[in-house]
Amino acid sequence: MSTKQVEIFQATFDVPDKVKVTLNKHMLLIEGPLGKVYKNFKKIPVEMSVSGNKVSIKAINSRKKYYAIANTALSLVRNLCDGVINGYTVKMKIVYAHFPITVKTKDKLVLVENFQGERAPRVAKIHGATKVASKGDEVTVTGPVLNDVTQTAAEIQAMTQVKNKDHRVFLDGIYQYHKAKGIEK
Repeated sequence: MSTKQVEIFQATFDVPDKVKVTLNKHMLLIEGPLGKVYKNFKKIPVEMSVSGNKVSIKAINSRKKYYAIANTALSLVRNLCDGVINGYTVKMKIVYAHFPITVKTKDKLVLVENFQGERAPRVAKIHGATKVASKGDEVTVTGPVLNDVTQTAAEIQAMTQVKNKDHRVFLDGIYQYHKAKGIEK
């Protein structure tokens, strides 16, 4: 093992032309054609600064752990910038054998009705500025923030998981089959 001092990781990210980034203490505001996105970096141990169209991120220590955290923060900023320009889409398929499943949205909730003949609807939360649309046997989840879109899709899939039955036989549920950058119709 070497005893020489390792440089502290520092990276800069060039913000695309259509995007405006501002930093207020630990709150990063990113504005683009698809709207505004906020991200709080208070609990992420990095030093961040915005100057012009560049975002610079610096690790607070030279250990591998802080190098990884700084790269994660850089990836978050990159995904947020891509999201306000293009957006993200997750497509899901409704699968049922006997009882036809219906998916509805109400306020910030997704209601899955008649799942395996149940009377009460199963409920999942819609995160952030994500939009959920169902048409026929397909559910489309779109939005500008990758974390919010994928978390909403994961909650929809998880709430229709079959319990106390053989999952190889009872295949009813809502399953993700396509994930893409860009908002698709």
